[in-house]
Amino acid sequence: MVSFNKFFTSVLLAIAYASATSAFAVPADSKHATHRTRLVGRGLKVEAFHPSSSYETFGTGIDHPLSKRADTSIEDASVSFVESHLKIKSSAIKFRTGYTAESAKHAYVSQVHDGIPFANAVANIAYNHDDKVVAFGSSFVKPTSIASSTPSVSLEAAIAKAEEALDGKFNSHPATLEYLAKDDGSVVLTHVIQIQNESAGTWYQAFVDAHSGELVSIVDFVSQASYLVLPITKEILTQGFETLTDPQDLTASSLGWHNSGSGATTTTSGNNVLSYKGSTSSTTSQSSSPLNFIYPQSPSLSPTTTANVNAARVNAFYIGNTIHDFSYRYGFTESAFNFQTNNFGKGGAQNDRVTISVQDSAGTNNADFSTPPDGQSGHMRMFLWTFTSPQRDGALENDIVVHEYTHGITNRMTGGGSGRCLQTTESGGMGEGWSDAMAEWTEHTSSSVPDYVMGQYVINDSGGIRTHPYSTSTSVNPLRYSSIKTLNEVHNIGEVWANMLHNVYAALVSAHGWSATARTNPNGTEGNVVFLHLFIDALALQPCNPTFVSARDAWIQADVNRYGGANKCLLWNAWASRGLGVGASGFTDSSAVPAGC
Repeated sequence: MVSFNKFFTSVLLAIAYASATSAFAVPADSKHATHRTRLVGRGLKVEAFHPSSSYETFGTGIDHPLSKRADTSIEDASVSFVESHLKIKSSAIKFRTGYTAESAKHAYVSQVHDGIPFANAVANIAYNHDDKVVAFGSSFVKPTSIASSTPSVSLEAAIAKAEEALDGKFNSHPATLEYLAKDDGSVVLTHVIQIQNESAGTWYQAFVDAHSGELVSIVDFVSQASYLVLPITKEILTQGFETLTDPQDLTASSLGWHNSGSGATTTTSGNNVLSYKGSTSSTTSQSSSPLNFIYPQSPSLSPTTTANVNAARVNAFYIGNTIHDFSYRYGFTESAFNFQTNNFGKGGAQNDRVTISVQDSAGTNNADFSTPPDGQSGHMRMFLWTFTSPQRDGALENDIVVHEYTHGITNRMTGGGSGRCLQTTESGGMGEGWSDAMAEWTEHTSSSVPDYVMGQYVINDSGGIRTHPYSTSTSVNPLRYSSIKTLNEVHNIGEVWANMLHNVYAALVSAHGWSATARTNPNGTEGNVVFLHLFIDALALQPCNPTFVSARDAWIQADVNRYGGANKCLLWNAWASRGLGVGASGFTDSSAVPAGC
């Protein structure tokens, strides 16, 4: 979500997420990490609970119980490790999914009872290529009571309840039966159903108690906000459109941007992205053959004029595909749960390209991204902004489009493609921060790291839509880990995380230099290349619903996995400079770093 914290955040629905460590009652002051309260439907208040995640990293790695077996599968190794590490029976563990990335192998498992998985009790295990465990996160629970595994409320009745409560309709995505841990230590059996209201732009996963019929929890898939194109290195259209020839990266998009393997298109529709206005058939066609999309934008005219609508659809299509391509290079691939219609047999679920609705009629002065599980399309909505005359189009401010797409990356890669693992206030805040940091990463054009401002074009204000520019200067941006004590809204929390990442980026570039080819060549040693590798690698390593502390630890472990820990002290010093040092906990600052740093 590209919300704006300078103006009326109070009127925007704050989507709260949190990270977790046990299934028992949680003190009110720590609820950022385990709860999120939402107003849904016709004013219904739902407080979702997510068991807190324990998280451990192991540097160069430790053995799992089956290490000495030459033919052990990742499924067997993962179940065995969880069984041994948590001292639970293998019958309570179910392997869900996994994949092999460049610097690590990743496995995701669920807690089960009577063969039924827990929705919010999950674990993730990472292995290095020596088959040693390097990271382990778990939100497994020890229930005080658990409901019968045979439902007494029918699926049909549960659907009716969810539709009424959430003011939407069941979207026919297959419903499931899953257990759900509650914060009082009990576990309920639930029907899990997807409910959408397309006109309102809502998309929920509802958990209806299969014995009482009560709506007990939700997952909100929407992260709101917040050819002749504006190149992705530019933030705002006043910097000038350019005609780019063949910008696709054929390593990431093997058939280009207009072909999914079943024939080529001549519109803003392809394997990775569909950009449209109003209906998915309302795309922009090539202006001339072959595949020229040259539609000059007229800033003095309304954005709804035909020429400006075409310019918006083309720019959104270009930006969406460009993000797909460079994030693919760094590890957001088919097997890592990315967005493609055709996965070409490379793993993961397909038929889930990103759909981008430009000038969406459902709102103004905002943007959002919905991230359902792997195999269902991510959906971006770009709105018009009303602070100027004529109005301005969010699809023509590149940092907003990048911000929204990045919600798809972070929601898919955290937790193994479920779309469920940035659902607490704290982790949801980090989701906003990652999105701002990715937008900034795309716009650097040299080793200089100036202060960075988000969203200045759409509101016609050089100060942008955040409370402070992102900066290495504490006088320009004073936000620290302890600042979160006074914050309870995800965008404000996100600013703290994004500013920490700004400082990490600056330190890496200062130490290692800057590469002009980072988007297409991830093999360099320059600081901006290292930054994006650690950014993407850490997403897969961190636990479901991470905290600032566990996300920091995932970055440190990612550096061990990929670079042998070469950046350990640099990273620790950057985190510690903003209060996230060795002893940081409970939003109390620490400036300490490990011995030797």
